[in-house]
Amino acid sequence: MALIERHEWYDIARDTNWTPAYASESEIFPDLMTGAMGVPMEQWEHYDEPYKTSYPEYVKNQREKDSGAYSVKAALERSRILESSDPGWLGILKSHYGAIALGEYAAMSAEARMARFGRAPGMRNMATFGMMDENRHAQLQLYFPHSYCAKDRQFDWAHKAYHTNEWGAIAARHAFDDLFLSRSATDIAVMLTFAFETGFTNMQFLGLAADAAEAGDYTFSSLISSIQTDESRHAQIGGPALQILIANGRKEQAQKLVDIAIARAWRLFCLLTGTAMDYATPLQHRKQSFKEFMREWIVGQFERTLLDLGLDLPWFWDQMINEFDYQHHAYQMGIWYWRPTVWWNVAAGVTPDCRDWLEEKYPGWNDTFGKAWDVIIDNLLAGRTELTLPETLPIVCNMSQIPICAIPGERWNVKDYPLEYRGRTYHFNSEIDRWVFQQDPLRYRDHLTLVDRFLAGHIQPPNLMGALQYMNLAPGETGDDAHQYAWVASYRDKRYQKRAA
Repeated sequence: MALIERHEWYDIARDTNWTPAYASESEIFPDLMTGAMGVPMEQWEHYDEPYKTSYPEYVKNQREKDSGAYSVKAALERSRILESSDPGWLGILKSHYGAIALGEYAAMSAEARMARFGRAPGMRNMATFGMMDENRHAQLQLYFPHSYCAKDRQFDWAHKAYHTNEWGAIAARHAFDDLFLSRSATDIAVMLTFAFETGFTNMQFLGLAADAAEAGDYTFSSLISSIQTDESRHAQIGGPALQILIANGRKEQAQKLVDIAIARAWRLFCLLTGTAMDYATPLQHRKQSFKEFMREWIVGQFERTLLDLGLDLPWFWDQMINEFDYQHHAYQMGIWYWRPTVWWNVAAGVTPDCRDWLEEKYPGWNDTFGKAWDVIIDNLLAGRTELTLPETLPIVCNMSQIPICAIPGERWNVKDYPLEYRGRTYHFNSEIDRWVFQQDPLRYRDHLTLVDRFLAGHIQPPNLMGALQYMNLAPGETGDDAHQYAWVASYRDKRYQKRAA
């Protein structure tokens, strides 16, 4: 093979389907694991992955990428990035590592399921490389923050988060277990590699690498860029699978998988990326708002991908776009107010200059979220910091596992979307979250949110301190204001100047 061109032998090498002689095809590829939806094997053989690589090529490329990422880290070991970075940026690093590192390990298991039970030879081949990709990503994102642990215990949550009952970790596990670990190979190809990776994480990593470089954190920028190049390759597993399903009359089933995955990914993306872009990123380093980013990449790019494949836009597409204006602002206020319950220090991101920027990007922000922040600011100026800290837990959505919230002020639209099912009342943040539950109630019905556990007596003592113990947040790990409330001084000076005038 080394003596002939790759295109002459590639299809032969990847065509690993065979006619079984000692076991039935259904025993080797049970429908429960393949999720082939009744599409026969000969149809799956039309699967054609757009990105083709061989094992020697893969190893060579990955070795070069690892060498590059680790070399940059070694070269910048003495850069004192922790001491010189804005505290808001450090919060982004900690939240990212905690939310993503072991999520990559879950994705490795998902890729392994496709590698074993994918019906198409090309899918199994690409998923084998994807499995190694995700293992590499987990290793990188555990190794890089490990060197910071001696200086800041919160970085230890890169490894610790998923082993706790911290509410953000519960939310991430609930979504990732649903999309990655408890689905068939075909479901995973559609929900993980297409909807989640093509639609969200690939875009996030592109933006995050650029933001890191802008903030002067070249170690993290190199790391994320190295990961993103892998994501852009194995994210293409899902597209050809969707083409097979649609061509064989399974569009309705495929559409439902895509819609569920987008709905689930949107909530986490909004919580993690939306708040990071519009609040935690230092003002001078912000290139665009989260809303602008979403309209450019998700609406402008991913929407075309959906339509080009022959799918429809999710039924909730317009409602999701409407949420670009407010949902992450609500999450940001919740994260900051309940800051002791997270593993990073939260940047408020509401200095007078930041508020001018937010009002420009989101007209009406000052009359809604701004008024709520004014109450917090008044309490801080008066030395009543205790009034800006939680005493209990909020109502949590039974699907996203994130607090139910929306627009405050005169445009108040925070409401519960309840559902009675088999004697239990479930609470949801929107019609979208409730719809996801209704598609497969047996899958979700027995899960308890953090508040459900509180009411069931699992958290003792039944107060905030008991909740922190339950979430395994020890002193030195609990979050606080990232800038130690220094930003409040600008309001004190501003009000003093007004009185003097």
